[in-house]
Amino acid sequence: MIPQPEDPTSLLDDSRVSSARLASLAARVPATGSETLTVRAPAVDEPLGAMPVCTADDVQAAVERAGDAETDWGRTSVDERAAVVDRLADLVLAHRAPLLDLLQLETGKSRRHGVEETLEVPLTCTYYAERGPEFLADEERDGVLAGVSTARVTYDPVGVVGVISPWNYPVSLALAEVVPALVAGNAVVLKPDEKTPFVALALAELFEQAGLPEGLFTVVTGDPETVSSALIDGVDHVAFTGSTATGRIVAERAGRNLVECSLELGGNNPLLVLDDADVAMAARGATQGAFANAGQLCLAPERIYVDESRYEAFLDAFVGATRDLTLGTGLNYADDVGSLVDADQLARVEAHVESAVADGASVLTGGRHRPDVGPFCYEPTVLTDVDPDSTVAREETFGPVVSVTPVPDAAAAVAAANDSPYGLNASVWTGDRERGERVAREMDCGTVCVNDAYSVGWGAVDAPMGGFDDSGIGRRHGPEGIRRFLESRTIATSRVGPLGDPPGVPTGVAVRGLVALTRLQRAVQRWVR
Repeated sequence: MIPQPEDPTSLLDDSRVSSARLASLAARVPATGSETLTVRAPAVDEPLGAMPVCTADDVQAAVERAGDAETDWGRTSVDERAAVVDRLADLVLAHRAPLLDLLQLETGKSRRHGVEETLEVPLTCTYYAERGPEFLADEERDGVLAGVSTARVTYDPVGVVGVISPWNYPVSLALAEVVPALVAGNAVVLKPDEKTPFVALALAELFEQAGLPEGLFTVVTGDPETVSSALIDGVDHVAFTGSTATGRIVAERAGRNLVECSLELGGNNPLLVLDDADVAMAARGATQGAFANAGQLCLAPERIYVDESRYEAFLDAFVGATRDLTLGTGLNYADDVGSLVDADQLARVEAHVESAVADGASVLTGGRHRPDVGPFCYEPTVLTDVDPDSTVAREETFGPVVSVTPVPDAAAAVAAANDSPYGLNASVWTGDRERGERVAREMDCGTVCVNDAYSVGWGAVDAPMGGFDDSGIGRRHGPEGIRRFLESRTIATSRVGPLGDPPGVPTGVAVRGLVALTRLQRAVQRWVR
């Protein structure tokens, strides 16, 4: 049994983070009042530090300062902007250990999962530093008439981007928005979740060390409704990651302001084990995916559908691997699964499991709150016989809970997987990769991973990531991830003056000539293709 840490002081003593360090980070918040909020350490449910509370006026002032700073930043060459985020990647790697400590203190996640999160930052930075100039370059497009006109598309920054980031991955999910927005020439005002503001402020400090000019990246903290509402009302694009319910509110407010938004929302992700899958490999991958970050991951599988010919073997392997996981809250690599973030999240997980059991589900392993390990620790849990209409099957649990269901064949697995309002991520396991890719095309999800739970999709930063249906709108990563922060402008030029009837030519003759020219152009285009 892993002992519970005695108090938050012992956690700080074991870490590279001091109370003075936390106070210096909090001092970076541009709040004018004296009100503060308390940030708690989930591992012990005790205060970690105090954070200033911004008013709506503070947020408005931060956005205005960002807009002033963006004027010069947008005129800076994209190569210079890219160089800043490239230096940030080096700094994140150099400061990885203290960042990991801070990340664990605020989230309660295991150190292994913290490593995965922080290492995503240099991948994102490197990608946009190298490819950003290409994505922002002018593009030649076809004019209305070949040889007669031209069309060129140019790209400019939208202005100030407001980022509202979640508590579960406060480093990677924030910088997946911040980095491309800055490379595109925008300023950014970030509103982190009130549970995880310190690590966001540490990132802002590293950006400053990387040479980012003052005012271009500001972190505002405080009451979620007050700060987020003021941010949405002031910026030129909103990038939000969070629940579907809150995402609808964000989209509605952005729409009233005629401001574009990109939203990554909830998921209840399926994992399919086909009849030719390697059962041991599938069980290992399902364990890694379902219980990453204690299941508090929007990409994690929550519903597993297994071909009935593989069901018993898979279940034995999966349950065995789940039971082997260690649960703990240490700032070391001894623990596989960390803490849930707070009492509300624990209550949600418990309610989903209790409801499923009341509806006839069986708990094969887990299913228990473990206060002896940490106040919000919950055992990795595997359910079977889950009613397809139960809460755990229809809604996102966002905890270490997964159900396993047998199905007669691949078609039934796909149908069950697609029977959901969500469509963020899916996983297909098979011994035939080409077959896996064919099945993937049938999945109603923005990303489908074959023989991996989510890492190969999320880590492919050149490919767009986002959801169908209730899982959001817009995409992060890839060229799509930076162009949402740009305004496109078309510059069309005529080589012959106004495109109308030539002087002195009767209208009927001009129309017949235009029809003939159109037919000729269509024939040429088909021939060129």
